[in-house]
Amino acid sequence: MATFQLELVSPEKLLLSRAVEMAVLPAAEGEMGVLPGHAPMIITLRGGVIAVTEGGQVTERLFVAGGFAEVTPGRCTVLADEATPVGQLSKAAAETRVREAEAAYAAAAMDTPEKREATMTRLLTARAMVLAAEAA
Repeated sequence: MATFQLELVSPEKLLLSRAVEMAVLPAAEGEMGVLPGHAPMIITLRGGVIAVTEGGQVTERLFVAGGFAEVTPGRCTVLADEATPVGQLSKAAAETRVREAEAAYAAAAMDTPEKREATMTRLLTARAMVLAAEAA
């Protein structure tokens, strides 16, 4: 089966760099599959899970808290704001993040639309983290 190079980079380190068959990314517009030969593009990521397929099955699931991905026919580079293997997520910690994000969103009710949108993005990311932790 054809492969492409997948690289996942967070501010702390290079988390993954290897040839894979497919990656499903949490694009801002919805789930997006990347296969070898994909058209070049730059994608905004929302909080969610990247699923990596090798040998015909999902071998790795990583939670990302937003970022960007650059896709070319032979490579996909993900620049994640934060990335954690799904198996290492803590449901309790994720639920704490939801509560903090809900409080921040409520406090931003009278702020500018941009600040409200940023707090809503933070809340949606925290909720996605809870769902990923429950599924682990």
